[in-house]
Amino acid sequence: MQKSHVEVAIGLLFSKTRVLVGWRDVKQHQGNKAEFPGGKVEQGETAQQACRREVLEEVGIDLVDWHPFEQIQHEYDDIIVHLHVFFSDVPEALLAQIQQPWQWYSRTELAALNFPKANRALIQRLLFPQQIKIRTQLQELTSLTEGQAIYYRPEQQAELEIIKTLPAEQLGKLILNQTLAEQLSAEQQRQLAAIHLKQPQLLATQQGELRVGQCYVAACHDLQSLKHAQQIGCDAALLSPVLATATHPEATGLGWIQFQNWAEQVDLPVIALGGLKAEDLAIAQQHAAYGIAGISQV
Repeated sequence: MQKSHVEVAIGLLFSKTRVLVGWRDVKQHQGNKAEFPGGKVEQGETAQQACRREVLEEVGIDLVDWHPFEQIQHEYDDIIVHLHVFFSDVPEALLAQIQQPWQWYSRTELAALNFPKANRALIQRLLFPQQIKIRTQLQELTSLTEGQAIYYRPEQQAELEIIKTLPAEQLGKLILNQTLAEQLSAEQQRQLAAIHLKQPQLLATQQGELRVGQCYVAACHDLQSLKHAQQIGCDAALLSPVLATATHPEATGLGWIQFQNWAEQVDLPVIALGGLKAEDLAIAQQHAAYGIAGISQV
């Protein structure tokens, strides 16, 4: 018997580094599992309209500014679902209007929740690496632990050919700058942990220009660029320099107070970069950082 196809709109709601999660009723399809707000796309409405409507009905808030996040087709034993996933940031003024039993979870907590199988790709993308090693070599790639990635800056253009031969599992631990990433196939780009936008690349990109389904991390050095990264739909941002560094001795470090001030004004994961060691992760997270990145000591 031919399986039926169902078009579903999903809304990812973000507040700082938190994500809104609910629980499916046991009588629902894939019941008794964690879920994001959403539901079937009704006749005569677009997927984005359905997302906005479902969030208003289920969560109790009406959000206008939605970004396309991902499109996923998943085949269950009894049905084929096509997920149209969007995301939006929840303004602080609307937080008190969110209905029960929806709850906020940190991104790292999502991994322990029991979501439907169709959502696994979403969870993987939301679990952005908390430790980013900035490297010119790939020796550490196979020894990375959970939550780590390498931002690879090859010294020779020829080294890009090595990347093209890597399996998907290893590409999923790599971050490449946009200029290098665009030399890979579209499928290889999607497999990367993220595409990195330098601040000039970031500021030259407008809302709607990022590729749907691709993870992006932006390099930011001020509050304006942080807000722009959020506005165009980046997954995360690197904010630097936090402390003085040997590689950029002319740059004055922000310090933790300024870093926290800026990081708390956006609703995307902000990763601290500049003069940090691996053991600084805890202090970074105490100052609103999602994670840390570094060249020599991370």
